[in-house]
Amino acid sequence: MGALPVFRWRLAPDGYATRRQLRARGLRPGGQEVAAQLKRSRRRREPLVAYLYMVDLAKPVRPMTPARWAALAKANSARRTCPACRRDAGYVIPASLGMCVPCAYPDPDLSAPGSTGTETP
Repeated sequence: MGALPVFRWRLAPDGYATRRQLRARGLRPGGQEVAAQLKRSRRRREPLVAYLYMVDLAKPVRPMTPARWAALAKANSARRTCPACRRDAGYVIPASLGMCVPCAYPDPDLSAPGSTGTETP
């Protein structure tokens, strides 16, 4: 990255923006190289670094096409489908469980033979 200008945190001049700031304006870096850095020092740790891009070189965000919307819906559906019971869980399956909560933690009282789940002990 060579010799990039380095600015202190919150002291970058106008005309520079981070990726998030560009996105908030409906822009993207558009293939341009990093133009500058922001650094925020921290005690006993590495400094925080944010990369800045030139706003005037940024391009508009590409619009979502129907095919991209369909691909996104399919990917989200796959994240919601339990691999054990093959049902839509109604939420994104946690990676820590790898399956929906009812499959990960089956209720032993409901799985007993002859149990309807409505009886109280």
